[in-house]
Formats: sequence, structure tokens, C-alpha cells
Amino acid sequence: MTTPARVCFQLQVHPERLDEYLERHRAVWPEMLAEIEASGRRNYSLFLGENGTLIGYYETDDDQAAQRYLAESAIATRWEAEMAAFFVGLSGRPDQAAMPLTEVFNLAEQLSAAASDNESSAS
Repeated sequence: MTTPARVCFQLQVHPERLDEYLERHRAVWPEMLAEIEASGRRNYSLFLGENGTLIGYYETDDDQAAQRYLAESAIATRWEAEMAAFFVGLSGRPDQAAMPLTEVFNLAEQLSAAASDNESSAS
């Protein structure tokens, strides 16, 4: 079984547009939701901080394939074009220009490694 890639990214929403950004995400276009799912992204969440810091997270088996799929999607292209104006200092589509964050801790991986170490030392 392949472990899915966990992808986390950061964007900055213009503070004066936070209410509108939130409103747009209360009811994302059904066809856009379908495209995200069809791309292979799952467990997708966005988290918004008070100052407009936006953190996104999703899992996928092949992030490059998911990115290619969405880059070629007319629906995603239209959605991302509408969303681009919400972000500070962004050049390009939000889904492709977001700053990736480096994972520094994962509970499941460390628990698994600890269990393996315990099994090895018990042998």
C-alpha cells in the first residue's frame, strides 16, 4: 500500500476581502468540487487565520498528476482566475503559485517507527 502524499501550502488573503473570500467558499461550485475529486486530491481543507493567512492541506497518491489534471481543467482555470484577486503578492494561479510548507512532524510515522524499533529490540 502506497502512503499518500500529504501536501500543505500557504497563501495570504487580502484582509479587506476576507468576508467575500469566506462567502465564496461556503458554496464552491459543484463542478469545481467534482474536478478536485477527479484530480485525486482528497481530505482537502483550508484554514484561515485572523490576519488572512490561509493554510491548505490535502492528500493525494500523485501530486504532480493532480496538479496537471487541474491545470488542464477549464473549470479549475475559471475558478482559479476568479480566486486570484483575493491573494496578496501572488503571481499565477493560486493552486499553482501557493507556497508549499515542509512537513516536520507526523504522528503516525513516528508511532510506526517507534513500534518497529520496539519490535526490533524485542527480537
